[in-house]
Amino acid sequence: MKVTITGGAGFLGVRLARELLRKSSLSLAGAPAQAISQLILVDRAAPPADLLADPRVAAVVGDLNAVLGSPAESAKALPTDVALVFHLAAAVSGECEADFDLGMRSNLAATHALLENCRALKTRPTVVFASSLAVFGKSDLLPTPAVLTDTTLPTPLTSYGIQKYIGEQLTADYGRKGFVRGRSVRLMTVSVRPGKPNGAASSFFSGMIREPLAGVTGVCPVPPNTDVALSSPATTIAGIIRAAEASDAEWGPLIALNLPALCTTTGEMAAALERVAGKAVADRIQWTPDPVIQKIVSTWPGRTDAARARGLGLLPDADFDSIIRDYILENPHAVTGTRPA
Repeated sequence: MKVTITGGAGFLGVRLARELLRKSSLSLAGAPAQAISQLILVDRAAPPADLLADPRVAAVVGDLNAVLGSPAESAKALPTDVALVFHLAAAVSGECEADFDLGMRSNLAATHALLENCRALKTRPTVVFASSLAVFGKSDLLPTPAVLTDTTLPTPLTSYGIQKYIGEQLTADYGRKGFVRGRSVRLMTVSVRPGKPNGAASSFFSGMIREPLAGVTGVCPVPPNTDVALSSPATTIAGIIRAAEASDAEWGPLIALNLPALCTTTGEMAAALERVAGKAVADRIQWTPDPVIQKIVSTWPGRTDAARARGLGLLPDADFDSIIRDYILENPHAVTGTRPA
């Protein structure tokens, strides 16, 4: 089986690639497991050396729109016998609010081009589209339920959310027409991410933990009572893979599926950091309001119930303490003098 990952050099793309290589086989849409013969990673940057060292891995380096617009490069990214495409490539929320054209190009145009290229294969590959909780928005004039469910109407209030919702609908319609097997999963806020901050409005949900653990100040731009629906990297990847493996009957309707979330607050996240790493570390969180970030984050729901995901055997992380402990164990080089309590 050949598998393509767009955004394959990004944080989630790399983690997904490593997990697929570790599994070495996949049961696609309920069919018997097949060995993964080739994993094609498409991104503007080259993937890490450990992935390139695996003979099953091929890299296509370049802007996704440019790759898909070139017959030669598209043939490398999407060979005629590719069975599965994980579409993770995207511009992130904060970038899309700051640069409308970037979001439309990277999130809308690229998704449409990818689906069109998959359609041209005439082999109905499975496409797993990574959508976002940002398709839901809340405001005084557009209230959402206290607990978001699988039947809650998406009401995006950011350009990023709009672009992701359109991507969901395109994926569903290409699936309905039989061009692809379309599967859209709405990712929760992923925390704790290693590495440097990115342009996502949600980046601080990792930074407020990651930076204090590294011995430096971590800024939280929203109040301690801010709700957040989050998921660890491992739980997020498990949900993405399960979307590919579920049979059509298990998956059910073509509408997007909400992945499970641990529902907490920024204040509770800080308290978990203190329990795991100590007060001195938690005191490195600097609560500095940022009206721009607050405005974006305030539109996102923080309480969810993912019944469809439970039906697929997907459960949220047990608690944020465990997520922090796992981050410390997985990233010892990024932690200063701290081990999980």
